[in-house]
Amino acid sequence: MGSGTSTQHHFAFQNAERAFKAAALIQRWYRRYVARLEMRRRCTWNIFQSIEYAGQQDQVKLHDFFSYLMDHFTPSSHNERDFLTRIFTEERFAQDSQMEKCSDYESIEVPDSYRGPHLSFPLLPDHATALVEAFRLKQQLHARYVLNLLYETKKHLVQLPNINRVSTCYSEEITVCGDLHGQLDDLIFIFYKNGLPSPERSYVFNGDFVDRGKDSVEILMILFAFMLVYPKEFHLNRGNHEDHMVNLRYGFTKEVMSKYKIHGKEILRTLKDVFCWLPLATLIDEKVLILHGGVSDITDLELLDKIERCKIVSIMRCKTRQKSENQMEEQRIANQKSSAQGPIPWFLPQSRSLPSSPLRLGPYKAHKSSRSSSIPSGGSLDGRELSQRVRSSVELELERCRQQAGLLVTEEKEEPSCSASETDSDTGELRKPTQEEWRQVVDILWSDPMAQEGCKANTIRGGGCYFGPDVTEQLLQKYKLQFLIRSHECKPEGYEFCHNRKVLTIFSASNYYEVGSNRGAYVKLGPALTPHIVQYQANKVTHTLTMRQRISRVEESALRALREKLFAHSSNLLIEFKKHDVDKVGLITLSDWAAVVESVLHLGLPWRMLRPQLVNSSADNMLEYKSWLKNLAEEQLSRENIQSSLLETLYRNRSNLETIFRIIDSDHSGFISLDELRQTWKLFSSHMNIDVTDDCICDLARSIDFNKDGNIDINEFLEAFRLVEKTCPEGDASECPQATNAEDSGCSSPGTC
Repeated sequence: MGSGTSTQHHFAFQNAERAFKAAALIQRWYRRYVARLEMRRRCTWNIFQSIEYAGQQDQVKLHDFFSYLMDHFTPSSHNERDFLTRIFTEERFAQDSQMEKCSDYESIEVPDSYRGPHLSFPLLPDHATALVEAFRLKQQLHARYVLNLLYETKKHLVQLPNINRVSTCYSEEITVCGDLHGQLDDLIFIFYKNGLPSPERSYVFNGDFVDRGKDSVEILMILFAFMLVYPKEFHLNRGNHEDHMVNLRYGFTKEVMSKYKIHGKEILRTLKDVFCWLPLATLIDEKVLILHGGVSDITDLELLDKIERCKIVSIMRCKTRQKSENQMEEQRIANQKSSAQGPIPWFLPQSRSLPSSPLRLGPYKAHKSSRSSSIPSGGSLDGRELSQRVRSSVELELERCRQQAGLLVTEEKEEPSCSASETDSDTGELRKPTQEEWRQVVDILWSDPMAQEGCKANTIRGGGCYFGPDVTEQLLQKYKLQFLIRSHECKPEGYEFCHNRKVLTIFSASNYYEVGSNRGAYVKLGPALTPHIVQYQANKVTHTLTMRQRISRVEESALRALREKLFAHSSNLLIEFKKHDVDKVGLITLSDWAAVVESVLHLGLPWRMLRPQLVNSSADNMLEYKSWLKNLAEEQLSRENIQSSLLETLYRNRSNLETIFRIIDSDHSGFISLDELRQTWKLFSSHMNIDVTDDCICDLARSIDFNKDGNIDINEFLEAFRLVEKTCPEGDASECPQATNAEDSGCSSPGTC
């Protein structure tokens, strides 16, 4: 009996030991499996983020080039000056006094066949709620109501301070939401989960309402409507995408013009004014600071509170003043001497590097050497002071003449407007913000936190700065704050704490890069100011996918985008590969492949880790690079029925070309007229020191106008640049995968008329 019991115990111990070993093996396997998934997820995230920031750098570089042209080109007539001012600066829309009046939208008739939402002012809560439901059902708001709503919104915004003060005493809690980027599903989901705005439920939306998503107009209409209904409980901050120059690239301008073809230009002009009146920050109980980007070591809340924010129409460029005739002549002579050394655009022959960005940070001598200025360098201080004195004396003289003539000056200040009060009397241009004002606004809209101490240039985005924990702590102590809430960066979980939980990033656009790529989140603050984070996924598809399926789906999308990026730079990659192929055998090492790819793309990605997904297994650690480039081309050609060399050009330059087209198309008609092309090309030719006649420009326009309708549309514009772009260096055309020459395409060489 005893021996049988001991035998049973022995087997039980053996079974238990096996079970423990099995459990340990399963646990080890599971941890390894989860770790690999997490590594894939982080690598995928780096791909998406690097490509996104590279696009922002392209936007800044493109604006650099046009800014450089504007600063070094002297118009020969008032017509040229007015045209260039309208195209390349903030004054993209004519300042027509009639468009400032309420009669603009009142003259627009709403047809009886219209079945969308109707608005009447003052707005009631039911109007805003009905607007949410109508947009959920994919209905569109009529242009009359859009303009009316924007008009009322501007009237409200001009009465607000730069930094809104909000108290938790008047509501149960305050909900703070981050970037939405045109994703209406996320906004509707937030209202469904958290409740609609009300006197008991306050909201703060922290900028970047528009761009990238397809429903930016609808999001703005909902936010503006609730702000008018609950002006004390609903607050909006400006983001870096509430900028009409940024909208040219990232889709909002195109969305407005496609949805409102007749009245789109008026809507865009009004939105430009509305954006520059949005408050810059929100302060809850004087303890929690909410702003879009971040802070820097020179952030001054007192100065920010006094800035005339309507002067900051676009963060992309600091406004320049008209020069005197002597200055113009001096600049004309200087330009003729230095034009050969100036930067040449990438879309013209012999591309060169661009000047430093207006947002890219250069040394700021007045502060720490490690801190770089995020503001474009303006004119000399003496010139600015002289211009202010001249303007002041002219205004005083005009006022004296009016009084002598018995004329009364109207004092309508019900709706202050920068276009009236902050305008040069002689040129009609906005007064330039001071460098300090500009620096303050750029930093709070573009900056990102970093783990290291200090404050340095944000070279990844091209604007703002990176600020460390010491900078955060310094600001909190100076203004007796508890913590900061910011947005601006997509986070996998929708939120992220950093700097010892003193900085909270909130991002409310779920599935930002791809379905399943990230969660959205918002934060709720009660009287105790303890942050309560709520996460969500607005897309129902993500709930049916396992973790592995989500990561695989997102990873596939990221790798596809990365292959497109590689294909877009095939020609440059081929040139660099040949430099490493010393023996000219068509082979390079995989380590050389990783080094070359990074040197060409500058994405900062772990290429060695990504190699298995991008390069087929090869023997002896060597890669046949021409075959690899050919495979990249075949993969893209399977989706696009275009020759390889032309498709490469399109992938590399499409975003920039579309942005250039919208810049030149100053009236947003969707077409470039002969006059717009003539004036723009004169700007280019002056910079290139090339004498181009009007007849030559007309011939150029006719050659681009393929359907001969007298205008150039976006497809003709893209086609023209695709045909003239040289995708292979001279003498190496045969080496480029499926290369085509200009003669086969039936086009002349670039640079000829």
